[in-house]
Amino acid sequence: MLVNFTQLPDSAKVWVYQSSRIFTAFEIDELNDSISAFLTDWTAHGQDLQAGFLLPYNRFIVLGVNQDLHAASGCSIDASVRFIKSLESIYDLTLLDNTLVLYKQEQAIQKLTLSEFKKIATEGNFRSDTIVFNNLVKTKGEFVSNWETTAQNSWHNRFLSPKSQAV
Repeated sequence: MLVNFTQLPDSAKVWVYQSSRIFTAFEIDELNDSISAFLTDWTAHGQDLQAGFLLPYNRFIVLGVNQDLHAASGCSIDASVRFIKSLESIYDLTLLDNTLVLYKQEQAIQKLTLSEFKKIATEGNFRSDTIVFNNLVKTKGEFVSNWETTAQNSWHNRFLSPKSQAV
C-alpha cells in the first residue's frame, strides 16, 4: 500500500540507493510511476506493506516501509532488490554500487570512488565538516536526522586524517 513517505513513522525501515548520475526529467517521471506501482503491490507473506519513497536531489531512491504494521520479509526484500536491478537495466543506472561516495561541495553533489575518497581523506584533503550522504541509515528517523551529515559524524570519519579537521 503506497503512502506518502512523510506518513511513515520514524521507526520505518529504509533503504537508500544512490545513483552514479542525476536522473533526467523523463526518468524522474518514469521512476515515480514505476516505484509507485511497485510499492502499491509490494507484499510480505500476502500482506500489503505500507511503503513510501523519495527521490532526493534527483540522485537517490529512498524506499521506506512501516514495519509496525507488517514487517518486510526476506522474500519481499529480495523482490525490492530485483525491482531496483530492473530500474538499473531499464534506465542504464547504477544504483547498487556501494563503492561510490557522494558528498556536497558548494551545494552541488560530487562523486568519488571509495578508493579515491580513502586516498584524499587519509592525505588530509577532505574536510571533516563536508556534508556527506550516510546511506547506512536504517530507519526513517535516522534518515531525517543523519542521512545528510558531516563526514566526521558518519562512517566516513574512519578514513579522515587529523589534517582533515574543519578550519
